[in-house]
Amino acid sequence: MTEQSLKDKTAKGLFWGGLSNGVQQLLNLFFGIFLARLLTQEDYGMVGVLSIFSLIASAIQESGFISALANRKEIKHEDYNAVFWFSTLAGLTMYLILFVCAPLIAQFFHTPELTPLARYSFLGFLISSTGVAHSAYLFRTLQVKQRAMASVIGLLLSGTVGVTLAYYGFAYWGIATQSLVYIATTTSCFWYFSPWRPTFHFDFSPLKQMFAFSSKLLITNICHHVNNNIFSLILGKFYNVSDVGNYNQANKWNAMGHSFIHGMVNSVAQPVLAQVADDKERQLRVFRRMMRFTCFISFPTLFGLSLTAPELITIAITERWIESAKILQLLCISGAFIPIIGLCSNLVISKGKSNIYMWNTLCLVIIQLITALLLYPFGIHTMVIAYVIINIAWLFIWNYFVHQEIGYRLVDLLKDLLPYLFIAGGTMVATYFATADCTHIYMRFIAKIGMAVAMYTAMMWLSGSVTFKESIQYLKKKA
Repeated sequence: MTEQSLKDKTAKGLFWGGLSNGVQQLLNLFFGIFLARLLTQEDYGMVGVLSIFSLIASAIQESGFISALANRKEIKHEDYNAVFWFSTLAGLTMYLILFVCAPLIAQFFHTPELTPLARYSFLGFLISSTGVAHSAYLFRTLQVKQRAMASVIGLLLSGTVGVTLAYYGFAYWGIATQSLVYIATTTSCFWYFSPWRPTFHFDFSPLKQMFAFSSKLLITNICHHVNNNIFSLILGKFYNVSDVGNYNQANKWNAMGHSFIHGMVNSVAQPVLAQVADDKERQLRVFRRMMRFTCFISFPTLFGLSLTAPELITIAITERWIESAKILQLLCISGAFIPIIGLCSNLVISKGKSNIYMWNTLCLVIIQLITALLLYPFGIHTMVIAYVIINIAWLFIWNYFVHQEIGYRLVDLLKDLLPYLFIAGGTMVATYFATADCTHIYMRFIAKIGMAVAMYTAMMWLSGSVTFKESIQYLKKKA
């Protein structure tokens, strides 16, 4: 594939990934506002404490095979078929185990109502297990548009169901049902958009060739889920479900911010980087372009969300959620670095080094878990601050491994990252002080957004940012 062809394909993937994730986050925002106004912190907390179990089970049934299939040079029907049957059987097995363990989970959190809720919620990963191979097919072939459509359709249907059930008083059962409808819809869409179909030929031998790679991704994915849900677990055990609800609400808004960028970049990063893996210099050029684009989008988006968190939360879901706004302001700082770290990890995976990915993530999770357990007596905010600092610092660990693979030096990282970090950070600080005297919450919210966007755009233009100019040119071309 030529340089220009790869650039066009990457730009197209980023465009559809960005459009998809933008629409998804808007839908999440729209339905999330209605749900937060109808439900309580306790309702969100009830579902939140179960998240870690569902996510770990989902990771096991997927077992890293989506990335493993994307990284294979040649692929056959038998490869997809083996993944399909393994994922389906693993999903069924995990559901039966957790079905039996549901009373133990309820006992751990001292909440008997969790037993039936857990058995109902865990149906999600059983359903999603039947779509792993089809999702892998769409991912490998860079069908970003089709994956985007599946997500948008799923959000529309599930959001409508969730809000309707919440309105009629189904409380946390509405949230659980919303999740199940989303999973069922997206899985059905993956089947519809993918031309591949399973056959009743049970041959798991192709998995042996992928397992050395995928098993490390499995462990890594489990570690990611533990890392992202440490507080839900600890707060549910040592605090109460209301605290879990506040944290989960903040984490959800933070995730809406960084998922927009991470999803956009992640939809193309690994397949594109894998395609140029044999040319180290070319891969370095592609990687640096992606890094600058990620920083260009991520820092202003997440820092801006942190800046406007108090007004946004109060206006959108009322002042009773203001405690989650304080947590959100902290989480957004590390959230700005998540897409950047995700890009580094995609580079490592594209080089087939899933062992580095695994051990790096495992060490991070162990440090985060120990830190959280040591600091939980000092309160939620202390734990979150430590979590943010450790996550940001870990970027430099990732950079070390990227340097080993393609020669991406620390000085290169700083050149690509710091201009956007300083401009975005300076913009938000200046905007904060400029609007501090505005007492009307709606006017202050609008003023913060308008001033931050204008200042950041002006600074990008005056600094002569190539990434900024290329993005404007591409959008004009699409228009």
